[in-house]
Parts: sequence; C-alpha cells; structure tokens
Amino acid sequence: MSLTARRPARRRVLAAATVASATLVALALAACGTTEDPADAAGSPTDTTTTASGPVELTDERGTVHLDEPATKVVSLEWGLTENLVALGVKPVGEADVKGYNTWDTSAPIDASTPDVGTRGEPSLDAIVALHPDLVVTTTDLPENVIKQIAKKVPVLALRGSDGSDPIGYMRRTVTTLAKATGTEAKGTQVLADFDAKVDAAKADLEKAGKTGAPFTMADGWIDNGTVSVRMYTPGSFLGGIAEELGLKNQWTTGGDKDYGLATTDVEGLTKITDADTTFLYAASDDDGGDPFAVGLKDNKVWKQLPFVSAGNVKRIPDGIWMFGGPLSAERYVDAVVDALS
Repeated sequence: MSLTARRPARRRVLAAATVASATLVALALAACGTTEDPADAAGSPTDTTTTASGPVELTDERGTVHLDEPATKVVSLEWGLTENLVALGVKPVGEADVKGYNTWDTSAPIDASTPDVGTRGEPSLDAIVALHPDLVVTTTDLPENVIKQIAKKVPVLALRGSDGSDPIGYMRRTVTTLAKATGTEAKGTQVLADFDAKVDAAKADLEKAGKTGAPFTMADGWIDNGTVSVRMYTPGSFLGGIAEELGLKNQWTTGGDKDYGLATTDVEGLTKITDADTTFLYAASDDDGGDPFAVGLKDNKVWKQLPFVSAGNVKRIPDGIWMFGGPLSAERYVDAVVDALS
C-alpha cells in the first residue's frame, strides 16, 4: 500500500505497512504468518442484517467478483473497509491488526476478540482460510500477487483505498459496493443519507458562526530523530474532501498523490500558508516522540512566527478519527471541524 495512507499519524503504526516488496509479502503468506492460532476462532458468528439474497455480481478494481449469495462471513484486510462493514451492521469474522484498528478508528470499534489475520501489509493466508469466510475485502494497495494467492482460496473484493480525484464519491461507491456484497443495501442507503444530513447541518452551523468559506488546512506529522515531518491533506484527500463538502477553502491544494491526496512538507514549507485566519487542524499521537506540533515544534522559531500560529488558530482534532475511513469517521470529522472553527 502507499506509505502515505499506511502511516496513520506515527511511525510506530507505519511499521506494519512498510511492505518492503511484494515478494516478501508473498513469502509471509506462504509461511502462514505470525498471528494467533486461527483454529480457535474458526466459524465465528457475524452480526449482520441481510436484506437481499441470491447471486451477487460485483465490480471491483480487478474485474468482476461473483458470489452465490450475499456474504455473511467477511474478513477485512484494511481498516477503512472494516469501518464501512461495521457501519452496515456486518461484524467481520477476521480482521488485519485488530488492536491497531481499535486504537486508530474508534468511530466503529470491533470486538477485541475478533480473530487477527496478520497485518494490513502482511496477512496470513492460513489464518484467513481457517475462518471459512465467504469473502475477503482488501484494497489494491495490497500487492497483486498476494491478492491472487488469497483469491485462489476465497473470493476477494479489491477496491482502491480512495480516489484523489473524487474522494467522497469513491467513499460512496465503497459503501454501496460493500452493501451489495453483504446484502445490506437498505442500510447502505441509510448510512449515506445520515452522512449527507450531517454535512447539511454542519454547513448551517458554520453559516451561523460566520465561517462559511473559511480558510483551513489539515495535517498530521511525526518526529524522526528530532526532525518534524508534516503531511498535508489536499482537496483530494478524504478529510480534504469532507471539508470541501462543507464549503471550506483548503489552503494547501498541491502535491497530493493520486489515491489519497496527501502531500509531504516540513515546517519551512508551512510558510506558504500566509492567511492568519487559517485554522490549522491536525491529528497527532502522544506516543513515540509525542505530538509533533505541540511538542516537536514548540521551540521552533519558524513555527512560532507562522501567521496562523501567532493568531492561535492551531487545533488538534480528537483522537480515533480514521483519516482514511468511511461515513462514520467522516461524521466525527465534521463535528471536529465545526467545533474548531466555531
């Protein structure tokens, strides 16, 4: 997967996603992985409300996926997809890095006892197969040869993690596709309607606060050997796309990658943001060196002289909002933006 999306906010969690090469991942699959004994959890129940039955034809980024009937036992290898499944009322029977997911995405937690099938970058084929799933969902950031190995044993639905040209549109497509795959299409329609209602209400709140069209940026960062690196969320990012739905004006519009709309810079690069009214939103973690902005840059002269810093417009969003999630994380981010600006 693109390292940009694999890095939630800190290097510690990125380690699970630094997929050195497709060959190494394939070897990990062949070697059965290093997760807990999957036999203990084989046949774990699901918690899903199925509203459709019969054969299902799905279109993903690799082609057509056929299911004899909607999937009720789903293994998820990517956290954003897991969040969407939970939103649809589907409890995954297996998950990549359960502990990490529940740490970084508190919008849609899963049972801590959910069988762990390895990391997002190195899933265990044996652990997956032992759960007898109807479907495995992943993103195309997982190497193609790994996806093919899994698909020899279990149907695989592979979607992009996001689309930098239309992040919110792709979020909608992801929810709709997963709903069709699991027979929860009515629930999927409701989930998207709830998101739309949240956006409409937030736009009204921003208007009342005189913040319609307000300038903002969204960032996260990490500290490496005393140096702070910064990652900016352009309009092509998931969080940038949400802010655009709210009518806000992103002050960092260039450099995003084609999938996740993320751009990297440093504290000197932030001098490009000259509007003192800009609200600088950021996500951070308090471990592994601490908050890169509040701690890593507290004595940095360039940082302290930035207009939005001098004006006191630096706001940390609440922990647990997954930056590459679905409607549930999106709704929490909407609340965080409104709170920060108004």
